Amino acid sequence: MDGRSLPLADATSRRAPAWRSVLLALLWLVIGEAAQADTLIVGPSGQPAAFAQTLARAREGDVIEVLPGEYRGVVAVITQRRLTIRGVGERPVFVADGKAAEGKAIFVVQDGDITIENLEFRGVRVTDQNGAGIRFEKGHLRVRGCAFLDNEIGLLTANDGAAELEIRDSEFGRAPHIEGSLPHLLYVGRIGKVTIVGSRFHRGYEGHLVKSRARESVITYNMIRDTGEGSASYEIDLPNGGVATIIGNVVGQSPSTQNPVLISYGEEGAVWDRNELVLAHNTLISEGWTPGWFLRVWRDLVPMADEPLLVNNLVVGSGIFWLGVAGYFEGNWPATLGMLRDVTTMAFELPPDSWLRGRGVDPRHIRGRDLAPRAEFEWPLGTREISTDRQRWSPGAYQR
Repeated sequence: MDGRSLPLADATSRRAPAWRSVLLALLWLVIGEAAQADTLIVGPSGQPAAFAQTLARAREGDVIEVLPGEYRGVVAVITQRRLTIRGVGERPVFVADGKAAEGKAIFVVQDGDITIENLEFRGVRVTDQNGAGIRFEKGHLRVRGCAFLDNEIGLLTANDGAAELEIRDSEFGRAPHIEGSLPHLLYVGRIGKVTIVGSRFHRGYEGHLVKSRARESVITYNMIRDTGEGSASYEIDLPNGGVATIIGNVVGQSPSTQNPVLISYGEEGAVWDRNELVLAHNTLISEGWTPGWFLRVWRDLVPMADEPLLVNNLVVGSGIFWLGVAGYFEGNWPATLGMLRDVTTMAFELPPDSWLRGRGVDPRHIRGRDLAPRAEFEWPLGTREISTDRQRWSPGAYQR
């Protein structure tokens, strides 16, 4: 060797320290951030000052643990970029008691990566009648195991196209009876994506149970069913189209509904450049004396590159499903409430001896897409995983 070149092994050994330095720097950065994060604990005594002071002290990445109890008039604007607020033990209850942060909500999430877990939000009323349990402005918000009851709007978002919202295992219900206010249980504006899983929506009034204007709406394994006391309009409203994936839900309309349509897609016209609709393995229920309109698609207002895919849905009650929707239909079957196992105990599956069992098509290969459900709603909240390794598929939200 002339000293100007090195064997491959030797050259690699000399480069390695630089790579190790980069990796060590990244590792120490992660460790350093984790080490700096604190867990702050707040209880109902000393409210609302105690909660406000705790939130003001919280740094990026901290966790605020909220002890059980009732927090009356405690409202907050969350300005941190990374923060978790979670209830510990029995779910703490935040009651608006005439207060609203920025005149909008109990919690206003301005931006950042925020997680809110195991909290209940109640009773918001504001001047413009859009008072929400949570108002989400920008960033990425995760809501897990929370409840939104008796609010003008349960959760309301702004219209930031990059924002993302995830809702899991949460309850939305008991819309207030305020004439002309349209109290939607969930109102998602023109954000990038909303994901709703394992959650329950019930007892609406005039407004919709779920309304989403998002670019992408993923609604899977939920109980979106107005009870006999509820009188909502649409159960799912997607007024601006977008990419909508609706799989494995029970969607039910009460006898007191304000509108016969259960699921509406595109009635206010398109705002996104891509519009697709998948409706697979849902149990759609109309309990009214007037025939329901299970799905209405406004194709004249929303241009769609591909036709809607409607696969293995169970249509329960009288009404219209096939008519008025130009799409790909396979494995969908009509049924009556008496053909389900036991509606009074929320058992919406087909009985073991039902002749409809196994009458669905294989959803794993539908025009190049896998539409098989991976879970089922588990009462009262949450999901249970199911296997897709099966030969026979039944229509509806349950394979059990």
